[in-house]
Amino acid sequence: MTSPALLRGVDLAAFAAALVARLRAGGVAVAASGPAAFVAAMRELVPTSRIQLYWAARLALVNRVEDLSAFDAVFEAVFADAVLPIDPISLRAQRGSAAGPVPAAGYRDAAAPEAGGLPWTTRPPSLRTTDARGDAAAIPDVLPSRIVARAEERFEKFDDADLRVIGTWLEQAVGLWPTRRTMRAETNRHGKRIDLRATMRGARTTGWEPVVLTQTRPRRRRRRLVLVCDVSRSMQPYAAIYLHLMRATALRQAGFRPEVFAFSTTLTRLTAVMAHRSPETALTKANAKVTDRYGGTHLGGAIAELLAPPHGAALRGAVVMIASDGWDSDPPEDLERALARLKRRAAQLVWLNPRAAAPGFRPLAGSMAAALPFCDLFLPAHSLSGLRELFAALAAL
Repeated sequence: MTSPALLRGVDLAAFAAALVARLRAGGVAVAASGPAAFVAAMRELVPTSRIQLYWAARLALVNRVEDLSAFDAVFEAVFADAVLPIDPISLRAQRGSAAGPVPAAGYRDAAAPEAGGLPWTTRPPSLRTTDARGDAAAIPDVLPSRIVARAEERFEKFDDADLRVIGTWLEQAVGLWPTRRTMRAETNRHGKRIDLRATMRGARTTGWEPVVLTQTRPRRRRRRLVLVCDVSRSMQPYAAIYLHLMRATALRQAGFRPEVFAFSTTLTRLTAVMAHRSPETALTKANAKVTDRYGGTHLGGAIAELLAPPHGAALRGAVVMIASDGWDSDPPEDLERALARLKRRAAQLVWLNPRAAAPGFRPLAGSMAAALPFCDLFLPAHSLSGLRELFAALAAL
């Protein structure tokens, strides 16, 4: 599909995303579906002048009357010096015009995007973008700007209201999870096996000549998830966000319900209560059910209890995620024996320790040192950018 005449050769997705980012920075509340609606409007209305582009953007991106003045200011700042037709500078340079050198970052002029420039081509994909300090993570637009600006801050510095907002974001941000190969097959044109029955069935319409070969490949499904969260006193600043993460993970799994547990001195199953539609209600019910929260820690005993009936069967071939700082009242040998059994039963073991983000971290706690050799992934997940790293690492397992 070609681009509108006003934006010949322009990457519409990059153009819309950049304009929406400028509008939000200017105070315009653009919905999460705004960029897609704007691209659809440009393809449907096919603007041929700046005024038509203005109305397409205003109709697609402005939802409140009080945002009109801010929208007009941003639009004027972006397009005040635009030439018609608005061509990518790279195309104008190829035609030999005096447009100057092509900017390296894909912007229309040498000015930074903050100065009004918009990208005319898709920038290279990256999990991170940088600001003036070079430390801002690429966080989805559904989060308020006050939270996005704190992408590198530890969760212990967030209040309860911000943690609830992040919990809602997690329901949309949880991405790919490890899969396993099943014994069943599915039709796929790039498969390596030929389904003889389906091929001969299709040959009935071609005089029994097998013109089209039906190919198959092994079907894959998500691995079962077992999520265990430490709610002892030392984990109090992070227990809420890790429970939000486990609830969001449970909601995104299809076909079966992941098992969710919390432990301090004893193990408590939270699978049923964490499946509630309301995150606030789920967290309230979880806190009410875990009667020993913010107490001592019996990490080795909790893992041993997890391996015993009736929960032990859920561990077979599963991805087990344990969120704990490794502080334990039990001897490290207890945890070592329990994890050795768990590794023989589970597919992967993921350990989240928020203290691992501290500079110069070393596993001085005996139980944490005993657990490290059994971990397939060991991450802090202490901030928004840390959660992004967790999602990327899980997708790569």
